[in-house]
Amino acid sequence: MWIIYKTIVIKEILRFLRIWTQTILPPIITTLLYLLIFGGLMGEHIGSMQGVDYLYFIIPGIILMTVITSSYSNTVSSFFLAKFNHSIEEILVSPTPYWVILLGYVSGGVARGFVVGIGVFFTVLFFIDFEIYSISIIIIISLLTAILFSLAGFINAVFAKSFDDISIFQSFILTPMIYLGGMFYSVEILPEFWKNVSHFNPIYHMIDSFRLGFLGTSTSDLLISILALLIIITMLTIFAFYLLKKGVNIKT
Repeated sequence: MWIIYKTIVIKEILRFLRIWTQTILPPIITTLLYLLIFGGLMGEHIGSMQGVDYLYFIIPGIILMTVITSSYSNTVSSFFLAKFNHSIEEILVSPTPYWVILLGYVSGGVARGFVVGIGVFFTVLFFIDFEIYSISIIIIISLLTAILFSLAGFINAVFAKSFDDISIFQSFILTPMIYLGGMFYSVEILPEFWKNVSHFNPIYHMIDSFRLGFLGTSTSDLLISILALLIIITMLTIFAFYLLKKGVNIKT
């Protein structure tokens, strides 16, 4: 089982490393643009947020955004291509357990999320000097976030029947959730109704907890946020395993 798992993960890692100009470089460039426009230009007018300089306030959200999009994109594109060119059938006819297949693809998404996240972090560190409050919180939230959206990408890939279907979730659900999750602002400045609604957005808990790890400030309870993420991950894992075992849109 270990050899099978390792083979899938290595294949996934080599896949996104070969096209690093498409998978690693763009998030780094996008991050620099965010820092220049929102942090450098707009930050002077905004001042501070939650008692922190606005430039430093948005850095954790920007970094975590790259982890979210990278882990999701890697799994959804990789598994859909495996369906499209029928290479997934070669794995399914082998004595490979379904959980190993799922774990391998999710691990590939997590690997890309971490590689891109670390690359963006050191790029930011090259231009801005700041101290980290808790590296353990950063690692835990990064891992849970990458796992969650790797699973979401896997599920989307199972249901996708064309390349256009891949972008539906990211365009109409994922992107709005990211921007409404408090990446560029504190939910505390929202009206009471929308502030309460934001608490049901899992990305809010991710970004807020990630910001706690960087800056030591948050508006949510860390343990509750971690528990919520673990519950969502468990549900997505069960659902993804069920879809793979039933062969939804895979077996004919």
